[in-house]
Amino acid sequence: MKAVCWMGKKKMEVQRVDDPTILNPRDCIVKITSTAICGSDLHLYDGYVPTMEKGDILGHEFMGEVVEVGPKVERLKIGDRVVVPFTIACGGCSHCRRQEWSCCDNTNPNAWIAEKMLGYSGAGIYGYSHMMGGYAGGQAQYARVPFADVGPIKIESDLPDEKVLFLSDIFPTGYMAAENCEIQPGRSVVAVWGCGPVGQFAIRSAFLLGAAKVIAIDREPERLRMAESAGAITVNDEEGDVSERVRWLTGGRGPDAAIDAVGMEAHGSAYDAVKQTLKLEQDRAFVLRQAMRSVRKAGNLSVPGVYSGFVDKVPMGAVMNKAVTMKTGQTHMQKYMRPLLKLIEDRKIDPSFVITHRVPLSKAPKAYEMFAEKKKGCIKVVLDPAA
Repeated sequence: MKAVCWMGKKKMEVQRVDDPTILNPRDCIVKITSTAICGSDLHLYDGYVPTMEKGDILGHEFMGEVVEVGPKVERLKIGDRVVVPFTIACGGCSHCRRQEWSCCDNTNPNAWIAEKMLGYSGAGIYGYSHMMGGYAGGQAQYARVPFADVGPIKIESDLPDEKVLFLSDIFPTGYMAAENCEIQPGRSVVAVWGCGPVGQFAIRSAFLLGAAKVIAIDREPERLRMAESAGAITVNDEEGDVSERVRWLTGGRGPDAAIDAVGMEAHGSAYDAVKQTLKLEQDRAFVLRQAMRSVRKAGNLSVPGVYSGFVDKVPMGAVMNKAVTMKTGQTHMQKYMRPLLKLIEDRKIDPSFVITHRVPLSKAPKAYEMFAEKKKGCIKVVLDPAA
């Protein structure tokens, strides 16, 4: 089969690789019909996530048709159309039973690596380094899906792929980010840093949850226009002091909640850029600091943006003395996929709004470059595995 393989920093190749096979009786094999490049894939592309190896297959946003099932798979059958969540959960550990799916204890066979850096390991993730399990990703024509009765959600309507594909990650991720803000319907003001795909879904999810006002912060004109089309008030972070602008827009009080949808590669600080280049820190925390300082007293800080290690000069004094509540984490996918599918079916939201480019899988390396460098108004790329 064809697959997108990581070959080093900023070097992706589409290669012929072996088709996946059933390794465990709870596995299934999915023939992929649609897959996408996620913003967090760019952290791999840019070389900031450790334990990547040449030839690793990338991608954690994918869906398709079940073509083979293991002998212990009971919920799925050959021919089922499914969306696969990016985190892998066993369904039986204490975290899964509490619906803390992304903290699953049993799906990262390389947990010892993550434990050295993080203290404890989260769930395995498709196509996202050996530290997170070494699983082959979904930017390919086929994928092995472990714990097939736990993860994939069946699509039993005729909704096209583009309307349901993002249940694999960015729609639930944006929704959980907004839910973590504890929005009070008709009252809450939410500020979202970063208008990439997750930020766009966080904006729309905040409105779905009843936010009175959403402030969207970015510097790319097409991303700001997309946020504005959802009803957000936009702030260009290259046009003056963002914190002062946000303060002014909230009557000097600060937003009730702040969402950092940017993560480890935030722009705006030469200090962070130099330290990251010299490998003196792993993550550029410029947006995180700005959000911490900007959110109102006793407000909520939600961080869906990916961080991989250590950050410098984090204003914990602001967080503590303002009594800010901070919530973060990989998305508890299985908690959100079915209710969000219902929103799509009820036409409360059409997730395909975020797609700006549709590209053959064979052209994925160029698509990565375009997305990373924000060329041609690129916000979201969907790949066609058959092309």
